[in-house]
Amino acid sequence: MARILFVAGGARARALSPALIADGHAVRITTRGEAGRAAIEAVGGECWIGTPDRIATLRYALENVTLACWLLGTVQGDGAELHGSRLDFFCSQIIDTTVRGLIYEAAGNVAPTVLASGARLISEKAAYNEIPLRILDADPADHAAWTEQTRGAIGELLAL
Repeated sequence: MARILFVAGGARARALSPALIADGHAVRITTRGEAGRAAIEAVGGECWIGTPDRIATLRYALENVTLACWLLGTVQGDGAELHGSRLDFFCSQIIDTTVRGLIYEAAGNVAPTVLASGARLISEKAAYNEIPLRILDADPADHAAWTEQTRGAIGELLAL
């Protein structure tokens, strides 16, 4: 059994959860406030109130997590901080935890240059810390392709 943490991703993370739970995994999904709790718990996920805008709110969400998924390709605004300084700080929080794999969403409505920069940053951090990484490039708007790629990435990392 693995615990999978989805940082953001909302409806997409909730859509993946039932199959992952049926496979015997625990799913933890972040949400910015209590309003998101019912939807997460309805699919069998564990709700974590926290936001990548304040990384400290996510620190303890990493407890007993096997895979951490940074699903912020569809955030509102330019996303530069979320794919830059906040992502960098999040990666520093993973050190000396149970996290043994990372998934980074490098597609969505955020500017391609911002997503490419985030992909480079997390690739460097993952390599330096010897944490396996998979980068998602499927368009989140193409639900079938995104789901297939994400499930594949999770399966690959769990098989390591």
